[in-house]
Amino acid sequence: MAEPPQSCDCFVSLPPGSKEDHVIFGKNSDRPREEVQEVVYYPASSHPSGAQVECTYISIPQVEHTHAVVLSRPAWLWGAEMGANEHGVCIGNEAVWTREPVSPGEALLGMDLVRLGLERGDSAWTALNVITELLQQHGQGGACREDPEPFSYHNTFLLVDRREAWVLETAGKLWAAQKITEGVKNISNQLTIGADISAEHPELRSVAQARGWWSGEGEFSFTAALSPDQPPARMELAKQRYRGGTALLRQHDGSVTAEVMMGILRDKDSGICMDSGGFRTTGSMVSILPRDPTRPCVHFFTATPDPSRSVFKPFIFSECVSPVAMVISPQYGPDDPVRKQPRFQHKVDRQHDLYRAHQAAVKSMESDPDVGASLQEIMRYLESQCLQDIEAMLRGDLQGQELGDLFFDCVDTELKFYQ
Repeated sequence: MAEPPQSCDCFVSLPPGSKEDHVIFGKNSDRPREEVQEVVYYPASSHPSGAQVECTYISIPQVEHTHAVVLSRPAWLWGAEMGANEHGVCIGNEAVWTREPVSPGEALLGMDLVRLGLERGDSAWTALNVITELLQQHGQGGACREDPEPFSYHNTFLLVDRREAWVLETAGKLWAAQKITEGVKNISNQLTIGADISAEHPELRSVAQARGWWSGEGEFSFTAALSPDQPPARMELAKQRYRGGTALLRQHDGSVTAEVMMGILRDKDSGICMDSGGFRTTGSMVSILPRDPTRPCVHFFTATPDPSRSVFKPFIFSECVSPVAMVISPQYGPDDPVRKQPRFQHKVDRQHDLYRAHQAAVKSMESDPDVGASLQEIMRYLESQCLQDIEAMLRGDLQGQELGDLFFDCVDTELKFYQ
């Protein structure tokens, strides 16, 4: 049997690809199966002049103001694989390998850049500029999973707001970006930007020509110039998943909703929803970004593995939002193996309350098909009720403040259901 593709995918649908006048964002995070994904909220904050922010491996200068963010992240690191901010910006990242060697040193992880882009960018374009400037200043590098065995990569990003989306593909400090204003688009673990480049590193073409990656004649394709001659096996395997995601988006082009996006993230035949071998989908996110600025953006998170057996729970930024302890992993401070040298020589328990209860429920589902079917039916019912409430709110039938604690309420209900 062929080895399943590993890593993850991002999706976006902009009108007219969406059924309503909404931008729909979706992402699965596929990682080593023992990793725990938590969902963390950080309020907007002001910072003193000269302050530093400690990222996963390095510290960098902090900015004067950071936006409120909600992040779905592997619990061992500072950054995030996906998330959103109070201005309706969503970002997800994917691993990629290029002709530019991956730096062996510790710098900013792609996941750090996701969080920094959200904390500092009030639009997709602004967040893109934040990321590319930080790449230039600090570079990208470092171990990307909680494992003593080195594993590093460069990154592609999907940055989305209420008006547009940007695909940002990087190779070390080099980068190219493509603007998307309508229709559907997905990214995976490969380069996709050809000659349709909307913005780029000022030295991209001169460096490519000097290194023999481009002749300097004819049109310049980022994918053709930067794709490795011998790509890693996981990058080749991801082509199957990328094609499957493209086909699913095209199948629903013109009718994409949050529910449709959840279905795409749950698709196992394409490999998008993954639960095999040493990798699985450890967390998932779907966002509704209404074009109407008077309507709130809604961000759904599972906070548990395998979206086909998880509940998407809605989060809405409001004045009464606070962190939900039930989906936050234990914190170990300076004693965390991430903070010590050598890195990751031992692991700690990062399971949060919902993760632990969900995994116990999954074991029951696997051991007794009847129990599994009943649990699955109730989980889908809980989710459908949330979706109905959100649809009513976006129609104007409910006020946003009535749903300010909806994420906490949904997590609490799910946890009690498992118990």
